[in-house]
Amino acid sequence: MSVVLDLADIQGNILEAYPKQGYFKGRTILLNIGGDSKTSRAANGRHFVTRLLPRVTTALAGASVGDAVQPPAIAVNIAFTFYGLLTLGVPTRTLRGLPDEFIDGMAARARMLGDDFSGDHWQEKWDTVWQNKGKPPEAAVHILIVLNQHYTASAADLDATTEAIVALAAENGVSVLAGHNPPGKEQTAYQDISALFDEQGRPTPKEHFGFSDGISDPVFEGQYPADRLQSAAIGQGAVDGNGAWRALAAGEFLLGYPDEAQEIPGAAMPLAFSRNGTFLAYRKLHENVAAWREFIDAQAEKFAAFRGVAVNVARETLLAKMAGRWSDGVPLIKAKDFDAWQEFNEKFPEGSPERERELVDFTYRKDLDGEQCPMTSHTRRVNTRDALDPWVQTNPKLAAGSVLNNRRRILRRGLPYGSSGPEATDDGDHGIVMLVVCSSLARQFEFVQQQWIHYGLDANAGNDTCPIVGNHSQGDARNGPKAKFVVPSEQDSGKPPYIAEGLPQFVETRGGEYFFVPSLTALRMIGMGTVDPT
Repeated sequence: MSVVLDLADIQGNILEAYPKQGYFKGRTILLNIGGDSKTSRAANGRHFVTRLLPRVTTALAGASVGDAVQPPAIAVNIAFTFYGLLTLGVPTRTLRGLPDEFIDGMAARARMLGDDFSGDHWQEKWDTVWQNKGKPPEAAVHILIVLNQHYTASAADLDATTEAIVALAAENGVSVLAGHNPPGKEQTAYQDISALFDEQGRPTPKEHFGFSDGISDPVFEGQYPADRLQSAAIGQGAVDGNGAWRALAAGEFLLGYPDEAQEIPGAAMPLAFSRNGTFLAYRKLHENVAAWREFIDAQAEKFAAFRGVAVNVARETLLAKMAGRWSDGVPLIKAKDFDAWQEFNEKFPEGSPERERELVDFTYRKDLDGEQCPMTSHTRRVNTRDALDPWVQTNPKLAAGSVLNNRRRILRRGLPYGSSGPEATDDGDHGIVMLVVCSSLARQFEFVQQQWIHYGLDANAGNDTCPIVGNHSQGDARNGPKAKFVVPSEQDSGKPPYIAEGLPQFVETRGGEYFFVPSLTALRMIGMGTVDPT
């Protein structure tokens, strides 16, 4: 029996990503709760939360729930840091039940996340608003407001909602923290985010490196109506040893529900405070677009000569090998070379339901050595599907599918920011604001970031990191030999693998933090100061 979720109690953008509901632009606002004393700060914060509550968008407004209410023009959602909850006066007994990684905060976990890769002064590259070193908890980021603009709304609507929230905050001693840009520059009050648009003004799924993004997203119990759930789970849920798919357990993404271990993980008490809530990792990821284009262009020439193919074919193939998908999202598992890619696109044209299914419905059991889709490619690292099944190769009859992978899945939300035209430089301001949603930041987000993105051990690739978003050593003493990416050759081809050496740093973290995303019930409890009435 599938889980039935209380959609009116769960905040929006968790069950289904806003861009898939027609929200192509947005804005994030960071707030600090002020006051003359601990008591006044708690009162100010509670008044703000209570008065904002009617604006908060729930999952009920999502497009996938059939008879849902009309989606709002501007979706409003709220989340809190640990110090935010502390400032709001959430009882110590409840705070003690929150996980260590959330209490630590993202900056304290920099080594684990690979954010200190550039050396001791790594945080100096972060945006001003995230420069928390040496600040007391009273001055830190307390609240995150995320606004998302429906395609039927205008920029003026987004500005009006922003002004209303900022005014409401000011009335209650809550202030906007500016500085969504590097230190030394004029500080911007907000972080604007937006899908990239094509020449005809249509939103695209592209990010700044040119890849289609957000194709595959975990499907879990209760996320869709029962008659749609099994279909949606194909290719995006959990796969057993026989290739059958099912929805993941809701507890992997929402607190208060059984997870894939068939347990209800411990959570901050009372249960009403945690249930239907989740955690969010906010990551501002800058993309060095110029370095990316220069590297790909140079490697395409070499790869073309190595493989004896045209440069354009080599370029597209190299991109696909690095990503695990062709630039339009077609999986390498479904189209192993350039010609097969063209044939796939003829057979499954853009916009067809069959194409949508083909883009996600696959496993790696027939490519366990990564000849077709490299083990170290980006998409294969972050969603290993059945590739790490210990039995699939030695005894397929015992294959268990994606048991390990099931406990590492994350929901990817967020949108790109900035623009990156042909003249873009690495000094520009463009990248992705990535919002990672999961019920365990340590087991899910941090594991994927540390183990699968920044190491190659599970891919039998030593210290090779993800070729796109991983940390890439430039050959310095601190980080070891220059980063490389190996493109395997098929064994029967008689050709050696191609090694792309000297990968520059393509992606850099510019800030972020861990947030708790409460349910509407918990927001009421916080606002009224009744989290623990005992």
